[in-house]
Amino acid sequence: MKQTYLESELFCIHCLDETVHKITYINDQITKVECEECHSVLELRVDLMKEFFRESYNRIATKPSRITKEYKEDLSHFLLKLPIRIMTKPYRVAKDINGVRNIIRDYK
Repeated sequence: MKQTYLESELFCIHCLDETVHKITYINDQITKVECEECHSVLELRVDLMKEFFRESYNRIATKPSRITKEYKEDLSHFLLKLPIRIMTKPYRVAKDINGVRNIIRDYK
């Protein structure tokens, strides 16, 4: 799960003018729009657990095809990098879980 920010000029109904707004996305869904001038906030509720499970399912379901594509493109490179990837996988999974935890904590 990834959280991204975008700044855009939008019309603010509180300022009655076009001002810079900070838009927060979780994956591809808008979760918050905040005016940089008056700091009025519009929050949109997103089911984070549903997003997390959808993303996890897609990653697991597409893994065999991604691995097949990777080794068909360059088998020697794939075989050389495989032991390193296997050893670092627990660290990468822990890093992803920690990132998701931080997003969920910040969202609530």
